[in-house]
Amino acid sequence: MRKTNWTQMPNGYLDKTPIFQFILLSCLFPLWGAAAALNEILITQFKSVFELSNFASALVQSAFYGGYFLIAIPASLIIRKSTYKTAILIGLGLYIVGCMLFFPASNMGTYTMFLFALFAIATGLSFLETAANTYSSMIGHEKHANLRLNISQTFYPIGAILGIVLGKYLIFQEGASMESLLAGMSAEEALAFRLEALQNTLEPYRYMIMVLLLVFALFALTRFPACKVQTTGQKQQKNPSLGETLSYLAGNARFKRGIIAQFLYVGMQVAVWSFTIRLALDLSDINERTASNFMIYSFICFFIGKFVANFLMTRFQAAKVLIAYSVIGALVLAYVCLVPNITAVYAAVAVSILFGPCWATIYAETLATVDNKYTEVSGAILVMSIVGAAVIPAIQGLVADMIGSMQLSFFVSMLCFVYVGYYFLREMQSNKKDSSATFQQATA
Repeated sequence: MRKTNWTQMPNGYLDKTPIFQFILLSCLFPLWGAAAALNEILITQFKSVFELSNFASALVQSAFYGGYFLIAIPASLIIRKSTYKTAILIGLGLYIVGCMLFFPASNMGTYTMFLFALFAIATGLSFLETAANTYSSMIGHEKHANLRLNISQTFYPIGAILGIVLGKYLIFQEGASMESLLAGMSAEEALAFRLEALQNTLEPYRYMIMVLLLVFALFALTRFPACKVQTTGQKQQKNPSLGETLSYLAGNARFKRGIIAQFLYVGMQVAVWSFTIRLALDLSDINERTASNFMIYSFICFFIGKFVANFLMTRFQAAKVLIAYSVIGALVLAYVCLVPNITAVYAAVAVSILFGPCWATIYAETLATVDNKYTEVSGAILVMSIVGAAVIPAIQGLVADMIGSMQLSFFVSMLCFVYVGYYFLREMQSNKKDSSATFQQATA
């Protein structure tokens, strides 16, 4: 047996973090960041090419994040029976297949086929996120689990920025906006233009396939720790069944609040990002390529926000930091809704600073309320809550269609941020009760 530079602890954590493995694991985060960011480009592109409503264009996110919801539990069962590394390799393989499906989709020229390709990509990403989020929190000492996950999540916006840049230059074109160009074309010219625009959508995925093949090879050749709870001798027990785990989680009030918070947070984040380009097009006279710059600014803000949050959470209680972020975020989104000029778009960009620590902190805090033997399935259910990104953008798109205002539809996202603040307020109260109970037991 080959010697390792880490020691596996009985609770699944390690005595120290293997640096190369942690860096390689963290490199998965920008890979799904790029895929998710390209959706913001595709929503705008497909709306013009297929002449869709805001609700119908938001189905890009529904297909994408619906894949997370359906595959997360099967992914967790594979992790439980095998390893995190196996699940990551499966996820990378499915991701590659999904990217390849963009080629027949662009040739067929149907919206449904593109949705199917996005769903296929999402099945792979569900494996990656189910494995990588939990794995990142466990690949080292237990007391630094939250910090490790936040560090890994810091890589996400790098991939998101690269995804937007690829979409900006490979999918969007120079000149007037697509809507204005199509308005001046005959039916035959418009059809030819739309088919050419669909061919552009596959270009970013050519580059992504090459990167994914390289990452797949690196993971296949690198040894990773198991990070599984150790049970030996007479204390050895079988893994709890899925039914037992779900029953346990159903009775865990803090876990359920965390699921709702994660559902609404992810939905809010994706809704804001999905419609920022559309908001910019509505409030100014620019084309899609120029409007996509606002998404680059958003992901830069997201990246900065993560660093600021990591700094603040080393000095203050995480729940207090997130309560402040939520209050400010709700106020900024109210500004987006109510100020009818281009500054509303900059406010939509700025709110991404406040998104930074939400996902990782909710994930780690919620997972910490669960007994170790239920970790794999609990992590999968937390990943399943990403389905909020399939629901909230569709609701916001529907509201925009119903009231005829993309700007006012941002109230949907604002209400989600209000609940996230409520969740962290309850967490702070629960932590105080736990600390008080522990102190009383210690002094009894």
